Amino acid sequence: MTRAELVVRLSSKMPDKSNHEIEKIVAALFEEISHTLEKGHRIELRGFGSFFIKKRGERRGVDPRNGDKIHIDSHHVPVFRPGRVLLQTLNS
Repeated sequence: MTRAELVVRLSSKMPDKSNHEIEKIVAALFEEISHTLEKGHRIELRGFGSFFIKKRGERRGVDPRNGDKIHIDSHHVPVFRPGRVLLQTLNS
């Protein structure tokens, strides 16, 4: 599902809101999630899952174009862990 598809689905469920208002709501939600993760905080949405930042250490990798070994610096990556209710829904 793309962001535009999300806006269309939400607008069909909330006919009293305009597409522009729903786009602003979706943008604000994603922006808030991004800012919270930038600060290093965890986001937990009960029944859905949680977002958090995980640090990956430095390591050696391989350049797929030529097979040379390369150094990959440590970096942070966002991680999503689904909640129990979401997992049960998907696996039922």
